[in-house]
Amino acid sequence: MSVTMQEPAAPVESAAPAERGRIDRFFEITRRGSTVKREVLAGITTFATMAYIVVLNPLIIGTAPDVNGNMLGMGAVAGVTALVAAVMTIMMGIVGRVPFGVATGLGLNAFVAYAVASQMTWAEAMGLVVIEGLIITVLVLTGFRKAVFRAIPAELKAAIAAGIGLFIALIGFVDGGFVRAGTGVPLQLGSGANGTLHGWPTIVFLVGLLVTGILVARKVKAGVLIGIVATTVVAVIVNALAKPGGAIVDGQPNPDGWRLNVPTLPDPLWQKPDLHLLGNVSFGSFAHVGVMTALLLVFTLVLADFFDVMGTTVGLAKQAGLTNADGTDMPRLGKVLFVDGVAAVAGGAGSASSATTYVESSSGIADGGRTGLTSVVTGVLFLGALLLTPLVLLVPSEAAGPALVIVGALMIRQVKDIDLTDVGVAVPAFLTMTLMPFTYSITNGIGAGFVSWVAIRVAQGKARTIHPLMWAVSAAFVIYFGINLVKAVTGVS
Repeated sequence: MSVTMQEPAAPVESAAPAERGRIDRFFEITRRGSTVKREVLAGITTFATMAYIVVLNPLIIGTAPDVNGNMLGMGAVAGVTALVAAVMTIMMGIVGRVPFGVATGLGLNAFVAYAVASQMTWAEAMGLVVIEGLIITVLVLTGFRKAVFRAIPAELKAAIAAGIGLFIALIGFVDGGFVRAGTGVPLQLGSGANGTLHGWPTIVFLVGLLVTGILVARKVKAGVLIGIVATTVVAVIVNALAKPGGAIVDGQPNPDGWRLNVPTLPDPLWQKPDLHLLGNVSFGSFAHVGVMTALLLVFTLVLADFFDVMGTTVGLAKQAGLTNADGTDMPRLGKVLFVDGVAAVAGGAGSASSATTYVESSSGIADGGRTGLTSVVTGVLFLGALLLTPLVLLVPSEAAGPALVIVGALMIRQVKDIDLTDVGVAVPAFLTMTLMPFTYSITNGIGAGFVSWVAIRVAQGKARTIHPLMWAVSAAFVIYFGINLVKAVTGVS
């Protein structure tokens, strides 16, 4: 009997290396200088920094009334948000084979909630999102989106990456309560009247920032993930002992409370997802609000999505070392952009709003993620979040925020590739980097960089060095920035 039991064991043992070999070859893990273990840990890190969208998107999309006063509901939006993120992130890993997470785009979801749905029904608003995604996908299939990527000067690409670093650092500081809206000033330190730090959640954020920074500085593998987990544990302990409460207590603001999730062990740990919003789409908006208004809304969505993703892709690809020497191309770029276009369609069809490549993927890349296996792991965890939404809520923003700040510090190093002695480069690069955090928009930063690059190069007598697509895209951004003037001239409200 002992012989019989040993005989089938041999092929299993010999098959394991072969299986690992197939995974390695498919994702090019060894070729990109990574390992399966590192990719898995990076996928977990990316999920940990992205999981907040399962909570935040329902707060934005689920609670905003449409023109008829109807709301989608937080529970239903949480379910479709997790599902779209899971499916599209796995697709990004398998088709694009890059470590990029995909989920509902912040900024775009607010625009859909407050500028689109306020004029039509939610089903019609999501119909415009689907149209926007289809247009983006067509632009990819025609090669236009890839051509624009390649036409961007290398210095602007470096500025975009650095600007995204500043942007996500600001997100981390704000999410952690370290930086807040000020009294008499746009931003201030902490929540005190004189810009002072206090409150247990802020202390947890500072501990997390210190721990994560030390781990990354000492090049500890999965340092960002360890920092998030360690800070979450500290948050749970602090909450149990000090009980600071949430940001809103009995309907009143609590500046010293947890800003998004109160870190308590949930009960129950799992629940059945509500997916009834899937396919709740209508294309009646053109008749409802008029063709011109609908087209202007679609144009705004397309332009914001197009360049938000372009900037994020540039920044993440450079951080992961996936671009070529001059930063003009990256492996499977067309497929990466195609998946992102499909994600926008899927987001609209799922009533989760337009889904897009996530800048928080930089946290997984900082932890060593270099291939699509990282994305597959992240996507699988989002599938788990469908059932374990309460557990996802365990990680407070004060625990995820430090990771974003540290990753931002790593990305700002891209400024070394910018020739700041050339004013024609320095000014567009500066506008690109600063307007992303200052306006809370990657698109605005890219637009300012494009328009100023063309204008200054022309003034320097270097118009012939400008790629034709840079002219076209800059003209589109002029329209984008002047959209309210366009509405005034055309008489469209």
